[in-house]
Amino acid sequence: MADTPPRALTIAGSDSGGAAGLEADLRAMTACGVHGCVAVTAVTVQNSLGVTGVHLVPPDTVAAQVRAVVTDIGVGAAKTGMLASREIIDAVADVVDEVGVGRGADPDAERRGAGPSTSVPFVVDPVAASMAGEPLLAEDAMEAIRGRLFPRAALATPNLDEVRLLVGITVTDAATAREAAEALHALGPRYVLVKGGHLRGSPEVVDLLFDGERTWEFTGPRIDTPHVHGAGDALASATCAALARGLAMPDAVASAERYIRRAVAESYPLGAGVGPVSPLWAVQPHR
Repeated sequence: MADTPPRALTIAGSDSGGAAGLEADLRAMTACGVHGCVAVTAVTVQNSLGVTGVHLVPPDTVAAQVRAVVTDIGVGAAKTGMLASREIIDAVADVVDEVGVGRGADPDAERRGAGPSTSVPFVVDPVAASMAGEPLLAEDAMEAIRGRLFPRAALATPNLDEVRLLVGITVTDAATAREAAEALHALGPRYVLVKGGHLRGSPEVVDLLFDGERTWEFTGPRIDTPHVHGAGDALASATCAALARGLAMPDAVASAERYIRRAVAESYPLGAGVGPVSPLWAVQPHR
């Protein structure tokens, strides 16, 4: 009998096409060596062409799933994906406080006299914009992400459309990316990862990690493929998996960046629309 692997939790919506949402999260977590658990927030009707229906799970049921997983199975890290409504966001914020999920271990806490921090790291992927950049959340839900989830986050991972919706900054270059990171960090996350994949004019993709003082840049070539569905979910999930394995945040993000570059390079067509990034390279020994 094998040893129990590290565990991670995704709190996210289901994608019937299997490319994004909690399905993408579980695929990435498995590929990164972690047992993935779920708290389902919504059931979507979607395929490679888009979303045609969304059915929300009651907020108390979302919270009960989180409670059931963390108190029995235990997790080394947790993340959010699509939360869909202010009521679900509030329920998630309350239950992560209850079960000890949050900003993660603070190596400087004892130096400041605050005592050690032992909460499980919480990755907030603020799924707030469609692939076309259109808002997915009402303003009260956006405000709840800013005011309730970000102060509890070890890491926030917005793409550039979500940056614009959250803090009103349009990122066009390195200077505005730094400005956005500072504005997002002021909302409370311990770390912010501003993802540059939507800056289409650049030949490289630059993701900026910021902790309020230090910055780390993760740079890679822009891969020429239209099939990038689920890329943001997979990056956040790979980071969550690395945190569950015990990596420090900059190392966890670096590990996830290596994963997502290969997943995008190995993306494949699916249906008549946009195909997914692929974890299959990581689970096929002959590749």
